[in-house]
Amino acid sequence: MHRNPSFQSGLSSNRNGTYRSGGVDRRRFLVQWSGQMGLAMLGLLRPGLAAAGWEKHSEGTSPGTDPAKQDRVLVILQMTGGNDGLNTVVPYEDDVYGRSRPTLRLRRTEVHRLTDGLGLHPEMKEAARLFHEGRLSIVQGVGYPNSQRNHPEAMRDWQTGYVPGLHVPTGWIGRAADLILQQTPFCLPAVFVGRIEIPFTLRAKTAIIPTVAKYPQMPLAIKGLEKILEKTASNGDAASADNPLAELADRSCRQAIQIAEKLQRAAGSAQLVEYPRFGLAQDLQVVAQLIRADLGIRIFYVELGGGGLGGFDTHAHQAANHGALLREFSASVAAWADDLAKDHSLDRVLLMTFSEFGRTVRENGRRGTDHGAAQPILLVGGRIRPGLIGPHPNLAELEANAPKPHTDFRRLYRTVLQEWLGLEAKAVLGLPWSPVPILSS
Repeated sequence: MHRNPSFQSGLSSNRNGTYRSGGVDRRRFLVQWSGQMGLAMLGLLRPGLAAAGWEKHSEGTSPGTDPAKQDRVLVILQMTGGNDGLNTVVPYEDDVYGRSRPTLRLRRTEVHRLTDGLGLHPEMKEAARLFHEGRLSIVQGVGYPNSQRNHPEAMRDWQTGYVPGLHVPTGWIGRAADLILQQTPFCLPAVFVGRIEIPFTLRAKTAIIPTVAKYPQMPLAIKGLEKILEKTASNGDAASADNPLAELADRSCRQAIQIAEKLQRAAGSAQLVEYPRFGLAQDLQVVAQLIRADLGIRIFYVELGGGGLGGFDTHAHQAANHGALLREFSASVAAWADDLAKDHSLDRVLLMTFSEFGRTVRENGRRGTDHGAAQPILLVGGRIRPGLIGPHPNLAELEANAPKPHTDFRRLYRTVLQEWLGLEAKAVLGLPWSPVPILSS
């Protein structure tokens, strides 16, 4: 069995089986805790969640990273439950598709045409517009060999960047965040913007990845923090070399004020587009504001479907439920892309979707579909390769009633890590993977 020493998590198990991280020195602890306190003071973190220090540093770039790509941002959108790829990217002229879905079949007159024989779901009007504008592309037939078809195991594979035969106690984004910390010490490498429990994908060895909430009233926060600083200074305790707690409090307040001022400028700027009133749209609006606040965050993670089994687990009455989710996805992502495109921020941002699996070709007796394998991955950004990438799965060659994947999902992970973010992908994924041509330059 292949084992890559650089891929080991470095986590040790205590007596009750939980994991603790090692190798965090006193200085790093104080700076990370300082950043966490500063963000908590502003109400940006949910209670009990911590963040690494937030400052941006240009020094300390580690070997194997590309400084020219350190301004780029990756957004991961988890579609929880197993999205039905065949009714997302619809092979409306395929006879197997038509015969297999007597009630769920979508016809040529219903879909938004992409190319001959393929179209997007009727509720994805805005996504179709992005596709034809060259800001949305689709990687078809993505999955992995002998893939799992139950939710926990399949989701764990996608969230860890599954390596056969190797137990991996961290998520692939968590490991990427650890690598970013190595090249940019004491930054805030990644955040989760959402309403569910923080996904396993973000579990890291060193980086502490927060869940970000909406902004409070920044002027009130700044005024309150300034009063704390004044009181601390009047007591003569600020930045005392022999009083690390006072130094920590002083540093936290000053960092929080600087963060608040940046966020206030970003949140107070003129709204460039109107976001729809969907939960995903509101989360993506926060992502856009944080990108413009220029806090040095490299990776954002959002979710659609609600956690647990997820809304995309459409075993029954799929048509209405799936349509509503795709409507939310399409309208939300399009508003977000239009927003970032207004000031050319979209050129340094790449959004990538994933779900734990696709669905079966044949619908079941409850007008739904069951767990499958291959799925389409949707990409949104200003520097993506436009169009369809890879062939649509051959519905004449199925595996247990599901389309077989031809593009391994870890190849996409490798591409966004190394070609987009400039990180050493093998250090994150443990194995070398060939890239997928998803970028325009």
